[in-house]
Amino acid sequence: MQPAQFLNPDEVIVVVDDSQDIFILFQDFLGGQGFTVLHAATAAEFYHLLHTQKIALALLDIGLPDRNGTEILEDVVRHYPDMAIIMITGSDDLQTALFCLRLGADDYLTKPTRLADLNRAIRITLEKRRLVIDNRLYQQQLEASHFRTQLLHQLNLKMNSVYLNSTELQDVLQAILVGITAEEGLRFNRAFLALFDQDHQTLRGRLAIGPSSREEAGRVWEGIKTKNLHLDDIIQNFKDSPADANQEVNRIIRTLSIPATDQDHTLMRACAERQSVLVEKGQSQDQPVTPQLLELLQEDTFIIVPLFSPNQSLGVLIADNFITRQPISAGDIADLEIFSSQASLAIEHSYLYTEILDKMHELEAVTQELEKNKDLLVDAERYAAIGHMSAQLVHAIRNPITSIGGTARLLTRKVSDPDILRFLNIMALDASKIESTLEDLFTFVSVNKTEKTLQPLYPLIRKSIMLLYGTMKRQGIDYQLDLRDPGPSLYVDAQKIRQMILHLLRNSVEAMPDGGLLQVSIRHEAESIAIIITDSGTGILNGTLAKAADPFFTTKIYGTGMGLTLVKKIVAEHQGTFSLQPGATGGTVATVTLPMNSGAGS
Repeated sequence: MQPAQFLNPDEVIVVVDDSQDIFILFQDFLGGQGFTVLHAATAAEFYHLLHTQKIALALLDIGLPDRNGTEILEDVVRHYPDMAIIMITGSDDLQTALFCLRLGADDYLTKPTRLADLNRAIRITLEKRRLVIDNRLYQQQLEASHFRTQLLHQLNLKMNSVYLNSTELQDVLQAILVGITAEEGLRFNRAFLALFDQDHQTLRGRLAIGPSSREEAGRVWEGIKTKNLHLDDIIQNFKDSPADANQEVNRIIRTLSIPATDQDHTLMRACAERQSVLVEKGQSQDQPVTPQLLELLQEDTFIIVPLFSPNQSLGVLIADNFITRQPISAGDIADLEIFSSQASLAIEHSYLYTEILDKMHELEAVTQELEKNKDLLVDAERYAAIGHMSAQLVHAIRNPITSIGGTARLLTRKVSDPDILRFLNIMALDASKIESTLEDLFTFVSVNKTEKTLQPLYPLIRKSIMLLYGTMKRQGIDYQLDLRDPGPSLYVDAQKIRQMILHLLRNSVEAMPDGGLLQVSIRHEAESIAIIITDSGTGILNGTLAKAADPFFTTKIYGTGMGLTLVKKIVAEHQGTFSLQPGATGGTVATVTLPMNSGAGS
């Protein structure tokens, strides 16, 4: 324990016990941690210390020579509510312990006391005491700012109705800036708002409100007063105003662009520290302010307040009194900070709403794609099931049945007995039938004729990956599609190409059972297009990489190894090439190269 965590520098701990040995033990233990420990062997000595010392914690023995500890407890709890008390006694009677706790003791320990138990009891008690005292101080501060809080509360109520009725980010930002500058709001002259972009790499100016000169300000304020406009009216007027309204301040803010790596910039410092920065005459807490910011705002006195959610920084608000030159007080800063907290929630609400809409649209696309292409999935599963059966039949039946058929045919040339010859012919014929059936099972996927038409490639890839969307989400797999429109169009059999892509994607997903990253990209070559599918999965050993596309070769516990065979076959039908390579940092890279014009019109 560190004393500074729990006690003020002038506060002490008192051991109230007539045993000198107990005091020495506690003093050695607590003094070694930096606490100031005093001793009172009697109740009288303890009361003397109460009047001369600031006691944070008393370790109070029940059995004192001049007074019962429970009586002292009751008196101290009534007159010294900030003092924590831990009762210490040689009795382990449960009723006595409960009685002391009911009187107001914070904890109860029995002798002999283990130092670990003492340490835990003192830590918990002092933490609770600190929380109680801090809570009371905060309460006093809240009461002292009651009037300003009430004013801000009324503003927040009005702004809430705007936020809850607006999900578009632009509307939310406009409402925030109006709340900062309106007469019914915080009454700043100008307000600027900058937000981080989607990838959080750059802080960009988004929106501003305020006059560009004293004359313009006079006209605006007089118009508001004449028309008796309230906050709701001003927000609506701002939304309906032409694009060139507040043109000057918006020109100023939209030139603001700060890379997130520029940690020395005043705005980035406010975001990183999540602390407001008051700039007065170009200085902030005796630190120079970024000159470009002063030049941009054409003002040397303003307040910067960060906007942030629990997970990330959102941006900053900048407010000033460019026209009236009124100083920015501590109360103004506190009000703006409270308001910015609500504004941060509103911005986060808008982001989440947009994200949910995007997810809904994505799920709708997945559902529609699954519904339209469920037959493709069924075919893929059927292929895997029959392929599994054919693999077992080939391995278990083909060799012996070939041997039986071959032997029967050989014997027909050496036997002259008509009855035996008839039976041998039957054996040879039936063996041929079984061999033919096995061959049919092996080649069942090659029955369909390839029909090529001009097809845009990117939709085929997107639709294929949507079919595995649910599986990827369940396994914690993220995916990236590096498909920059407009994409190429190729003469292909769309169904077979999708089947090919689906098998490659499924292989990658199955290689990442505990999550990972799946990337799909396109490489344009001279007269061909390369589809590159990269995963961060377990990869394929170099020794087995060359065999991966062979029929029935597989390293999986379940599966037939027919998927890559089918991929290789479809690619060959399209006069393309297929290769598997280990990834640079693990996983596997599958590359399918298709010619641009092969099979046109076929």
